[in-house]
Amino acid sequence: MLKIGIFGATGYTGAELVRILVRHSRIKISYLSSNQHVGKRFSDVFPAYSNILDIPCSEITTNVDIDVAFTALPHQEAYKVVKPLLDAGIKVIDLSADFRLKDYERYRSWYGEHPYFSLTEQAVYGLPELFRNQIKETKLVANPGCYPTSAILALYPLLKESVINNETIFIDSKSGVTGAGRGLSLKTHFCEVYGGFKAYNVTKHRHQPEIEEVLSSSGKNVTVLFTPHLLPIKRGILTTTYSKMKELVSEEDIFNIYRAYYGDEKFVRLFKDELPTIESVVGSNYCDIGFKIDIRTKTLVTISVIDNLTKGASGQAVQNMNIMCGFPEEEALFLPPIFP
Repeated sequence: MLKIGIFGATGYTGAELVRILVRHSRIKISYLSSNQHVGKRFSDVFPAYSNILDIPCSEITTNVDIDVAFTALPHQEAYKVVKPLLDAGIKVIDLSADFRLKDYERYRSWYGEHPYFSLTEQAVYGLPELFRNQIKETKLVANPGCYPTSAILALYPLLKESVINNETIFIDSKSGVTGAGRGLSLKTHFCEVYGGFKAYNVTKHRHQPEIEEVLSSSGKNVTVLFTPHLLPIKRGILTTTYSKMKELVSEEDIFNIYRAYYGDEKFVRLFKDELPTIESVVGSNYCDIGFKIDIRTKTLVTISVIDNLTKGASGQAVQNMNIMCGFPEEEALFLPPIFP
């Protein structure tokens, strides 16, 4: 049984990791870090976990007896612990942005300096449906961002098969407020969010370069215009993309392309006649994808939905761990969506 550590265990993604991993039959949670709650039991911080996970939270230290680490820390904090963990032979799934980008100047312009950027050479972008074979062989997974997960899964097959123009892609995403993290902020205060709906970080969201870089691995030099929005809900993302088609093909042809890429995937569900909705994925590790073609403008419109904390973060991280460690990929992850 592998020993697991979670760095940043009391944030939203850390707590979601716990929710999933306590169901896992092949691991034991052995270490939790939370600088805000040192000495408190996890179940003291989250009473819902009483008699489920009662181990104490510790200060951050890399001198730990674990086999696999999840680093659910902010960017430019994560790399400080990832380096010594790797040096100690510990496998790492990093949920920050510190190892997602392969171009240093791109990282520096969006996030700042990175003294351990050379580690990105061994990091694998942790989108299992596209990079499963590489994930199997690595000791460092860069877990994708939530918005990129929803957009890349919808667009990658279309780009790879040269269905859409790679320079005229518009991505419109809407997320619940947990995507902003658990830290206190006026922008995510209940009274500021409830009953409202707004765009933010227009033309300057940090996930845009991540989306472009990963989509460009399709063999096309991809440029996107990405606009995120904040929904007055707790969790979930709905992403709509608009792409010009190189030539008109039928919806049946598009569906067959998606089926060729994702037909055997356990956590991608394809919609043919209806369009997916956020409530169909909340609390689950599923990404649901649907689409429509506007013949008049030769525009292909895709709709993809995920839970930003699960398939958009912690569920995908566990999926990556399962692949890295040779476990069944679905272990602990067949979580039916919460309804209502």
